[in-house]
Amino acid sequence: MTPAARWAAAADILEQIGAGEPAEKALTTWARKSRFAGSKDRAAIRDHVFDILRCWRSTAALGGGQTGRARVLGRLRQIGEDPNGVFLGEGYALAALSDDEREAGHTPSGAEARDLPDWIYDILINDLPGDTDATAEALRHRASVFLRVNLLKTDLSGAQTVLRDAGIVTQPHPLSETALEVVDGARQVAQSEAFRTGLVELQDAASQAVVDALPLSERMRCLDYCAGGGGKTLALAARLRGPVEAHDADPRRMTDLPTRAERAGADVTLVTAPKGAYDLILCDVPCSGSGSWRRAPEGKWRLTEDRLEALRETQAQILDDVAGMVAPNGTLAYATCSVLKCENEDQIRGFLARHPGWECKKQIRFGLDEGGDGFFAATLTRVKN
Repeated sequence: MTPAARWAAAADILEQIGAGEPAEKALTTWARKSRFAGSKDRAAIRDHVFDILRCWRSTAALGGGQTGRARVLGRLRQIGEDPNGVFLGEGYALAALSDDEREAGHTPSGAEARDLPDWIYDILINDLPGDTDATAEALRHRASVFLRVNLLKTDLSGAQTVLRDAGIVTQPHPLSETALEVVDGARQVAQSEAFRTGLVELQDAASQAVVDALPLSERMRCLDYCAGGGGKTLALAARLRGPVEAHDADPRRMTDLPTRAERAGADVTLVTAPKGAYDLILCDVPCSGSGSWRRAPEGKWRLTEDRLEALRETQAQILDDVAGMVAPNGTLAYATCSVLKCENEDQIRGFLARHPGWECKKQIRFGLDEGGDGFFAATLTRVKN
């Protein structure tokens, strides 16, 4: 495919997303119908689509419309690329621009320029005074690719050596002693020997730092209550060098976890009805995902005020549900990949108000300016029965 044809494909996919189709589904559907497209074509088109999703409002403003075609035009203007080289009007390229299209568009400002819904931008102004625009700007750009070195099988330098032999260049990242940032060769990771043999896992550096911040010790009984795909479960097992129990309200989310645990050499048991008492329970709760919108930019545009309130209710209920399963002097760890106070500090205050026998030992935020996603973590300790 030519570069212009790739942009045309991206415009078609964006049209489907604008009509309500999830991005991954729209990309998959296009790929199935376009067997002629090679891996490099699919990767380039995917990059175009997600770059525009991160800048959904500003590209529409610059392009003068809500269509996929207008957003492509807006993106080209945004990155300083000549639209005439893309809107060729021949072959598989987009039709040539009309005079009206050439005149359309405006410079975005405010929340539109920050590529956030107005209501979320207002929340960030309140929650992150002084850091609002920097956070919003970070969310407009691609996230780095990070790997977690599996300490059950190797160390940092050992993993780097195997990765380097596969043409994957990495560098340590200060957020976690197990974190490697992929500098070159990110698309080769999933097919690499290091990944296939469990030496490394794909995991954001801040996500790794959340596990680093937990008070872990050998032989403690540990439960990952909202395990999902199991990234933090595996990180916990590697840190503890012992068993970890994993639970999720929807067990289907953990379907791949046994295979991942076997590959990593991790001792993980899936439980459907966990029973206390646990020395540590990690609740990486369902949240807005606002700290990881660089990776899942649709979240910015799909989230509603009602949905956020429902998530907050779920978060509070999870904390209340697991409190009784924590052993005396044990730890309840709460985590989100959110930058919103209502999902973070406010939830901790609410829990302590409802449970006077508990203390908060630590609260920590990992901002996007530190290189990883935006995360929050707090450790709560039962001090009275």
